[in-house]
Amino acid sequence: MPIRDALQAAEDAELDLVKIAPTAKPPVCKIVDYGKFKYEQIRKEKDARKKQKTIEIKEIRLSPNIDTNDLNTKVNAARKFLVKGNRVKITMRFRGREMAHMNASRHVLDDFAENLSDVAVVEKPPKVEGRTMTITLAEKK
Repeated sequence: MPIRDALQAAEDAELDLVKIAPTAKPPVCKIVDYGKFKYEQIRKEKDARKKQKTIEIKEIRLSPNIDTNDLNTKVNAARKFLVKGNRVKITMRFRGREMAHMNASRHVLDDFAENLSDVAVVEKPPKVEGRTMTITLAEKK
C-alpha cells in the first residue's frame, strides 16, 4: 500500500501509523494507537527481565590448616549455594609462613571439590594468584 494511502487510513481511524519492521523490504507498518503500542513494548521488556535468571558467584574462604569438621560445614554451605544454581568460588588465603607450603595445601581444595563431586563440577582448576589459591565450582547439569 502506498504511504499516502496508509497515512490517510490511519488518520481516518484517528490512530497512528507505526513502523514495526523498518529494515524489512518493503518496511512493515501498522495502524495502532502509539501510546498503547509503546506501553505494551515496555511491559514485554519488563516481563523478559523478570524471567531472566542471574547467576551469582558465592565465595567461601578457607585457611590451609582447616579442621575436617570445619571443612564439612563449609562443604554443606557450598552445596546449598550450588543447589540454588549459583557458582561457588573457594578461596584459600595464605599468611606469613604458610606461603612456603602452598603446594602442600592444594589437597584441601581438591578434597573440597571431591566432597561436592555429586552436585558440582570443577569449572576452573586450582590457581595461585598472589597470596590466594582459588577454585571455581559450578552446578552439575
